[in-house]
Amino acid sequence: MDTLTTGTLAVPGARLYYEVRGAGPPLLLIAGGNSDAAVFEDLAVVLAARFRVVSYDARGSSRSTLEGPPMEQRIEVHADDASRLLAHLFPAGEPVRVFGSCLGALVGLELTSRHPGRVRAVVAHEPPALGLLPDAGEQLALVDDVLRTFHREGVAPALARLSALYGGRPAPALPEERDNTVFFLAHVLRPSTRFVPDPAALAAVADRVTMAGGHDSRTYVIHRPAVALAHRLGHRLALFPGGHAGYAGQPVAFAERLVEVFAARPAGGGEGGGSGRGGTGGPGARSCVS
Repeated sequence: MDTLTTGTLAVPGARLYYEVRGAGPPLLLIAGGNSDAAVFEDLAVVLAARFRVVSYDARGSSRSTLEGPPMEQRIEVHADDASRLLAHLFPAGEPVRVFGSCLGALVGLELTSRHPGRVRAVVAHEPPALGLLPDAGEQLALVDDVLRTFHREGVAPALARLSALYGGRPAPALPEERDNTVFFLAHVLRPSTRFVPDPAALAAVADRVTMAGGHDSRTYVIHRPAVALAHRLGHRLALFPGGHAGYAGQPVAFAERLVEVFAARPAGGGEGGGSGRGGTGGPGARSCVS
């Protein structure tokens, strides 16, 4: 039985829509690209048998409205949004488990670095930190070309160009409450692909970080930053069922793997940490783009 409850939370410059399912230890799911909480519905239902599962629409996407005009969406702001949402739902400060995919993986890593006392363990699935790659200049030039294509020719040609990061394959059809592609291309794609986690801050929380990627996306460009970050942290990459959005295509198998990975983390991870560096207290398709 789906135990879904919903709510909204005012944060600086926006109002976040969120969903909560189940009971038990808290688990935060952070979507990527132009996805919203709907992309996690099947996964969240499975995980709700073990956890109190929270998912939400990022500011500017679907049901999370902005108070002012849209602007470039910074990962640091998204991380503070997530921190505020956790403080609202878990005011006693219980550390949570976090799963983030694509942009959501970057947000999860930044949340852990900035607010380590809030995070017991984080699984970061294929973050698009192209600046980590030896051929970063080439990959970031591709992103710039995608944006030029978007402004000259529109959404479909831009997504076709962006597919080079995903093995040249068309984006799968994914659940979504609304189509956020225009907002994603205009305000999210560039900052998310240029963001690189602070290496020193991430090293300080390495014991609670698991870098992850899809078994079926191992040859894709979008998979490579996770490999690079795992290497920097001295970790082995955790492979998950499916590809870049395996959590939507294979939710039961993906949930089982996620539970397994969380169980392998040190029991004390995330407990009693400090406030971190900075921050505040407290039916469509696309790729990362989903």
